[in-house]
Amino acid sequence: MGGIINSTFDEVLRISWPTLFIAIVLVATIRIGYLIKHQESFVFYKEMLYLFFMLYILCLFQLVTKDDLNAISNNNFTLFKEMFRYEIGSRLFYRNILGNVLMFIPYGFFASYYIDIKKPITAFLIIAMASISIEITQLVIGRVFDVDDILLNIFGGMIGFLLYRFIYKIANLLPKFFRSKIFLNIITTIILVLGLVFIIWR
Repeated sequence: MGGIINSTFDEVLRISWPTLFIAIVLVATIRIGYLIKHQESFVFYKEMLYLFFMLYILCLFQLVTKDDLNAISNNNFTLFKEMFRYEIGSRLFYRNILGNVLMFIPYGFFASYYIDIKKPITAFLIIAMASISIEITQLVIGRVFDVDDILLNIFGGMIGFLLYRFIYKIANLLPKFFRSKIFLNIITTIILVLGLVFIIWR
Protein backbone atom coordinates (compact mmCIF):
# COMPACT_ATOMS: atom_id res chain seq x y z
CA MET A 1 0.00 0.00 0.00
CA GLY A 2 2.80 2.39 0.91
CA GLY A 3 4.44 1.88 -2.48
CA ILE A 4 1.19 2.63 -4.30
CA ILE A 5 0.62 5.81 -2.30
CA ASN A 6 4.20 6.94 -2.93
CA SER A 7 3.96 6.27 -6.66
CA THR A 8 0.66 8.16 -6.86
CA PHE A 9 2.17 11.06 -4.93
CA ASP A 10 5.16 11.13 -7.27
CA GLU A 11 2.87 11.06 -10.29
CA VAL A 12 0.72 13.95 -9.03
CA LEU A 13 3.80 15.98 -8.10
CA ARG A 14 5.43 15.37 -11.49
CA ILE A 15 2.32 16.48 -13.34
CA SER A 16 1.39 19.39 -11.10
CA TRP A 17 4.63 21.05 -9.99
CA PRO A 18 4.81 23.65 -12.82
CA THR A 19 1.22 24.71 -12.16
CA LEU A 20 1.80 24.73 -8.40
CA PHE A 21 4.97 26.80 -8.65
CA ILE A 22 3.36 29.45 -10.86
CA ALA A 23 0.23 29.50 -8.70
CA ILE A 24 2.23 29.97 -5.49
CA VAL A 25 4.15 32.92 -6.94
CA LEU A 26 1.07 34.62 -8.41
CA VAL A 27 -1.23 34.08 -5.46
CA ALA A 28 1.41 34.99 -2.86
CA THR A 29 2.24 38.21 -4.73
CA ILE A 30 -1.39 39.27 -5.05
CA ARG A 31 -2.26 38.26 -1.49
CA ILE A 32 0.70 40.07 0.08
CA GLY A 33 -0.06 43.15 -2.02
CA TYR A 34 -3.68 43.03 -0.86
CA LEU A 35 -2.71 42.76 2.81
CA ILE A 36 -0.28 45.67 2.52
CA LYS A 37 -2.71 47.92 0.64
CA HIS A 38 -5.60 47.28 3.02
CA GLN A 39 -3.31 47.26 6.08
CA GLU A 40 -4.59 43.89 7.23
CA SER A 41 -2.62 41.68 9.58
CA PHE A 42 -0.76 38.66 8.24
CA VAL A 43 -1.76 35.49 10.09
CA PHE A 44 0.64 32.82 8.93
CA TYR A 45 -1.39 29.70 9.68
CA LYS A 46 -4.52 31.09 8.02
CA GLU A 47 -2.63 32.15 4.91
CA MET A 48 -1.03 28.71 4.69
CA LEU A 49 -4.43 27.03 4.98
CA TYR A 50 -5.73 29.18 2.13
CA LEU A 51 -2.66 28.31 0.07
CA PHE A 52 -2.83 24.58 0.84
CA PHE A 53 -6.49 24.48 -0.14
CA MET A 54 -5.78 26.20 -3.44
CA LEU A 55 -2.86 23.87 -4.19
CA TYR A 56 -5.01 20.87 -3.30
CA ILE A 57 -7.71 22.02 -5.74
CA LEU A 58 -5.09 22.46 -8.48
CA CYS A 59 -3.67 18.98 -7.86
CA LEU A 60 -7.18 17.53 -7.85
CA PHE A 61 -7.88 19.24 -11.16
CA GLN A 62 -4.68 17.87 -12.69
CA LEU A 63 -5.40 14.37 -11.39
CA VAL A 64 -9.00 14.07 -12.60
CA THR A 65 -8.54 15.68 -16.03
CA LYS A 66 -5.29 14.11 -17.22
CA ASP A 67 -5.41 11.28 -19.75
CA ASP A 68 -5.70 7.95 -17.93
CA LEU A 69 -3.61 5.50 -19.93
CA ASN A 70 -4.22 2.83 -17.29
CA ALA A 71 -8.00 2.89 -17.54
CA ILE A 72 -9.27 -0.65 -17.94
CA SER A 73 -13.03 -0.15 -17.74
CA ASN A 74 -15.81 1.67 -19.54
CA ASN A 75 -18.35 4.10 -18.13
CA ASN A 76 -20.25 2.67 -15.20
CA PHE A 77 -23.75 3.86 -14.32
CA THR A 78 -24.58 0.90 -12.07
CA LEU A 79 -24.09 1.33 -8.34
CA PHE A 80 -21.50 -0.97 -6.73
CA LYS A 81 -20.62 -2.62 -10.04
CA GLU A 82 -17.01 -1.42 -10.11
CA MET A 83 -16.61 -1.15 -6.35
CA PHE A 84 -16.81 -4.90 -5.79
CA ARG A 85 -14.87 -6.07 -8.82
CA TYR A 86 -11.46 -5.50 -7.21
CA GLU A 87 -9.91 -7.94 -4.78
CA ILE A 88 -9.29 -6.38 -1.37
CA GLY A 89 -5.60 -5.67 -0.96
CA SER A 90 -4.83 -5.64 -4.68
CA ARG A 91 -3.13 -2.73 -6.41
CA LEU A 92 -6.33 -1.80 -8.25
CA PHE A 93 -8.26 -1.86 -4.96
CA TYR A 94 -5.87 0.65 -3.37
CA ARG A 95 -5.72 2.79 -6.51
CA ASN A 96 -9.41 2.92 -7.44
CA ILE A 97 -11.23 2.32 -4.16
CA LEU A 98 -9.03 3.63 -1.38
CA GLY A 99 -7.58 6.30 -3.68
CA ASN A 100 -10.99 7.81 -4.37
CA VAL A 101 -11.75 7.91 -0.65
CA LEU A 102 -8.43 9.50 0.35
CA MET A 103 -8.60 12.00 -2.52
CA PHE A 104 -11.70 13.69 -1.09
CA ILE A 105 -10.85 13.75 2.62
CA PRO A 106 -9.03 17.11 2.27
CA TYR A 107 -11.97 18.56 0.34
CA GLY A 108 -14.42 17.63 3.08
CA PHE A 109 -12.12 19.09 5.71
CA PHE A 110 -11.32 22.37 3.94
CA ALA A 111 -14.90 22.97 2.81
CA SER A 112 -16.13 22.41 6.36
CA TYR A 113 -13.45 24.71 7.75
CA TYR A 114 -14.12 27.65 5.45
CA ILE A 115 -17.90 27.45 5.59
CA ASP A 116 -17.92 26.25 9.21
CA ILE A 117 -20.29 23.44 8.33
CA LYS A 118 -22.10 22.00 11.32
CA LYS A 119 -24.76 19.82 9.72
CA PRO A 120 -23.82 16.57 7.95
CA ILE A 121 -26.48 17.11 5.28
CA THR A 122 -24.85 20.41 4.27
CA ALA A 123 -21.46 18.72 4.00
CA PHE A 124 -23.01 15.86 2.05
CA LEU A 125 -24.62 18.18 -0.52
CA ILE A 126 -21.47 20.25 -1.07
CA ILE A 127 -19.24 17.17 -1.38
CA ALA A 128 -21.71 15.39 -3.65
CA MET A 129 -21.93 18.44 -5.93
CA ALA A 130 -18.14 18.53 -6.29
CA SER A 131 -17.84 14.80 -6.99
CA ILE A 132 -20.72 14.73 -9.47
CA SER A 133 -19.26 17.70 -11.36
CA ILE A 134 -15.93 15.87 -11.63
CA GLU A 135 -17.51 12.68 -12.98
CA ILE A 136 -19.66 14.60 -15.49
CA THR A 137 -16.57 16.48 -16.67
CA GLN A 138 -14.69 13.20 -17.07
CA LEU A 139 -17.57 11.84 -19.14
CA VAL A 140 -17.54 14.90 -21.41
CA ILE A 141 -13.76 14.94 -21.96
CA GLY A 142 -13.61 11.23 -22.76
CA ARG A 143 -12.40 9.83 -19.46
CA VAL A 144 -14.23 7.12 -17.52
CA PHE A 145 -17.44 8.04 -15.67
CA ASP A 146 -18.02 5.83 -12.64
CA VAL A 147 -21.00 6.31 -10.35
CA ASP A 148 -19.15 4.30 -7.69
CA ASP A 149 -16.45 6.98 -7.64
CA ILE A 150 -19.11 9.46 -6.57
CA LEU A 151 -20.01 7.28 -3.58
CA LEU A 152 -16.37 6.80 -2.64
CA ASN A 153 -15.63 10.52 -2.98
CA ILE A 154 -18.61 11.37 -0.79
CA PHE A 155 -17.47 8.83 1.80
CA GLY A 156 -14.00 10.37 1.85
CA GLY A 157 -15.39 13.90 1.98
CA MET A 158 -17.61 13.00 4.93
CA ILE A 159 -14.57 11.62 6.75
CA GLY A 160 -12.97 15.03 6.19
CA PHE A 161 -16.09 16.73 7.58
CA LEU A 162 -16.08 14.50 10.68
CA LEU A 163 -12.35 15.15 11.13
CA TYR A 164 -13.00 18.90 11.06
CA ARG A 165 -15.83 18.63 13.60
CA PHE A 166 -13.66 16.45 15.86
CA ILE A 167 -10.75 18.90 15.75
CA TYR A 168 -13.15 21.82 16.29
CA LYS A 169 -14.62 20.26 19.43
CA ILE A 170 -11.24 19.19 20.80
CA ALA A 171 -9.80 22.68 20.14
CA ASN A 172 -12.53 24.30 22.23
CA LEU A 173 -11.52 22.14 25.18
CA LEU A 174 -7.83 23.04 24.98
CA PRO A 175 -6.18 25.80 27.03
CA LYS A 176 -6.24 29.23 25.40
CA PHE A 177 -2.53 29.12 24.49
CA PHE A 178 -3.02 26.08 22.24
CA ARG A 179 -5.62 28.05 20.27
CA SER A 180 -3.48 31.18 20.01
CA LYS A 181 -2.04 32.50 16.75
CA ILE A 182 1.51 32.04 18.04
CA PHE A 183 1.06 28.33 18.77
CA LEU A 184 -0.85 27.67 15.52
CA ASN A 185 1.82 29.53 13.54
CA ILE A 186 4.55 27.40 15.14
CA ILE A 187 2.69 24.16 14.38
CA THR A 188 2.07 25.28 10.79
CA THR A 189 5.75 26.13 10.34
CA ILE A 190 6.83 22.72 11.65
CA ILE A 191 4.40 20.92 9.33
CA LEU A 192 5.55 23.02 6.37
CA VAL A 193 9.24 22.32 7.04
CA LEU A 194 8.63 18.59 7.50
CA GLY A 195 6.60 18.53 4.28
CA LEU A 196 9.36 20.23 2.31
CA VAL A 197 11.99 17.89 3.76
CA PHE A 198 9.82 14.90 2.84
CA ILE A 199 9.41 16.11 -0.76
CA ILE A 200 13.11 16.94 -1.23
CA TRP A 201 14.65 13.87 0.41
CA ARG A 202 12.13 11.15 -0.41
